Amino acid sequence: MSDADLIIRGRNVALPVGSDRPQGTALRPASIHVKDGIITALSDYADVPPNCPIEDADEEVIVWPGLVDTHVHINEPGRTSWEGFETATRAAAAGGVTTLIDMPLNSIPPTTTVSGLLAKVAAADGQCMVDVGFWGGVIPGNTGDLAGLREEGVVGFKCFLIHSGVDEFPNVTETDLRQALPELVRLNALLIVHAELPGPIERAGAQVPHSSVEMTEVTSVPSSQYQTFLDSRPRAAENEAIELMISLAHEFGARVHIVHHSSADALPALRNARGAGEKVTVETCPHYLYFAAEDIPAGATEYKCCPPIRESENREQLWKALEDGTIDLIVSDHSPCSEPLKLRESGNFLEAWGGIASLQLRLPVIWTAARARNFSLERLAEWLCYAPARQVGFAGRKGAIAVGHDADIVFWNPQEKFQVESRMLHHRNKLTPYRGEWLQGVVQKTFLRGRKIYDGGEFFDRPQGQILRCPR
Repeated sequence: MSDADLIIRGRNVALPVGSDRPQGTALRPASIHVKDGIITALSDYADVPPNCPIEDADEEVIVWPGLVDTHVHINEPGRTSWEGFETATRAAAAGGVTTLIDMPLNSIPPTTTVSGLLAKVAAADGQCMVDVGFWGGVIPGNTGDLAGLREEGVVGFKCFLIHSGVDEFPNVTETDLRQALPELVRLNALLIVHAELPGPIERAGAQVPHSSVEMTEVTSVPSSQYQTFLDSRPRAAENEAIELMISLAHEFGARVHIVHHSSADALPALRNARGAGEKVTVETCPHYLYFAAEDIPAGATEYKCCPPIRESENREQLWKALEDGTIDLIVSDHSPCSEPLKLRESGNFLEAWGGIASLQLRLPVIWTAARARNFSLERLAEWLCYAPARQVGFAGRKGAIAVGHDADIVFWNPQEKFQVESRMLHHRNKLTPYRGEWLQGVVQKTFLRGRKIYDGGEFFDRPQGQILRCPR
């Protein structure tokens, strides 16, 4: 007899295929038995104990594990006008995301010391609708801080190979990495890397036209043309950075992860490295899989991000790399700023802040683009749920509907369409390149450890999100 205190059930429940390393899902009728926020049993649809509350999904609805997003810039404290824990986690809940991992930069202080991490934790306290974990940062000279950050539960460490955009989080050089990597290996910690080298960008910059002349039409100004910005961030910057990181991963036996991968030219090197057994993993983002450079309007700086959105042929190669497993997962890289920093009035791509606001939209964007390429729902669960949970050490707790896991569940309708409007977005700053896009896949309800936190546009309960520490 089940002692569940809640049953969540549906006709299309996404259950993992394989126990150790699920590769997608099988959809079948099932009831999910929940006790104290944990999944205690998976049973037939009709197997419901008497007098137990039931959350029943409609027949056309998919019952999925809560999404895991391991690349989110929340920016609090210090730049809370860009984004904050309250608004970011509400947007996450509305998008079916139940676990976020916050990036170590754009907040002040950054998460490069234990005191910086504790400032983040204090700022998050009592504000989070979903569970939140933290990355630490690797910057020049902070190798001595890494063990303390790891002890406090960061899931891994991020570095930049090029200026990060904020002075309090300086980039590292190869020399810096050679100092930090032995300590990261000792700590068995993952290093995630913004993989662009400054050399190719500096060389490209000498060839890129700049204009300080005021024009009434943004289309008259070279810096308002997306191609100008694209030319300023060549593929070579990514390609050479990835070659460096593959070499260092091999030399030190380190675990290395390439964030927000954009350049298709580097995919052969990544395939070869993985085939040779190097511990290198890769993520990409919705904007690289949905948009194409040739379609970006002049002056539309809401599309600016680094690395840049590239051409349609590049985009299709990224999809093929997802299909063959070269790219492991898809994360949002939600990186908003206050709207004035996007310089929308001047349309200056070269000077505008780079970053795309998309936290709430990852599931429908990827489903819209994936179904157009005949990918199945089963593949989406790997890219959006299972693989991100594995990346940060939470595979035994998050990212799957499985016994012993947190009852983080999302109901969503894969057939329903909607048009993105600013009023429906819950992150703090609404400017996004997805505004006006028609997307398929509507999140109906989100449950965090069995508690309903979002339902049909409304939020329920007070913030219940926990601060997650990486399991040791």
